[in-house]
Amino acid sequence: MDSWPRRHLRLLLTAVQFYTRLPVPAWVGYSDEQLNQATVYFPVIGWLVGGVVAAAYTAARLLLRNDDVALLLSTAAGILLTGAFHEDGFADVCDGFGGGWTKLRILEIMKDSRLGTYGAAGLGLLLGLKFLALRGLPAAAVAPALLLAHPLSRAAALTAIFTHDYARANEDSKAKPVAKRISRRELAAGLLLGGLPLLAYASWLQRPAVLLVLLPVAAAKGYLARYFQRWIGGYTGDCLGAIQQVAEVLVYLLLLTGFAWKFI
Repeated sequence: MDSWPRRHLRLLLTAVQFYTRLPVPAWVGYSDEQLNQATVYFPVIGWLVGGVVAAAYTAARLLLRNDDVALLLSTAAGILLTGAFHEDGFADVCDGFGGGWTKLRILEIMKDSRLGTYGAAGLGLLLGLKFLALRGLPAAAVAPALLLAHPLSRAAALTAIFTHDYARANEDSKAKPVAKRISRRELAAGLLLGGLPLLAYASWLQRPAVLLVLLPVAAAKGYLARYFQRWIGGYTGDCLGAIQQVAEVLVYLLLLTGFAWKFI
């Protein structure tokens, strides 16, 4: 029987094992139930990914003296770290909902590993928006933006597991173990973990207006979750990836708006 600290370390490393390409010790093991319990640490993966891409951006900017190249290299670092896990989900959602008109057809398209026109166009636009939004921020604000957006966007995706049903409940899929409903306590813990960097930023710089980004992010998640519910009766792993990606780029756009209009 694991002690409390060892159990939660095991769950955290399970989340690292599932959501990133990083190796974990063999003693962590794996089971569907273990992965389900590790879902609460999804936002902490955002800390890890945000920290890596922020460090990559900062190091590349110092070494190369070129902000654009630094942004591209930091994006590449994030994709390498996660294996484009959520970007792939977003592209699959674009293909599925763009090319399908029934639940079965949408789910069938999303399960296809091939990238279609809708997915390619959506992914290109998404990555372009990320790059341009971050490029428009003051250079000193880019790393904090990355550190805020990655945990918060994953917390937004986590809420869909609490509020909606899994659309592939009768199928075997990679995401099925994380699709079991989480408790209110787990939801609260996940939201706290996802929002801590934002709260720290607002407090440290005495900019409470930055907390306003929570409202559009919550609205976007609500809209997407209702849209998925209407068409396929819930969400899939790809849908969670799409929510995360949309929420992430939305945070960058909101921060860009705030800096442009000088209210944060």
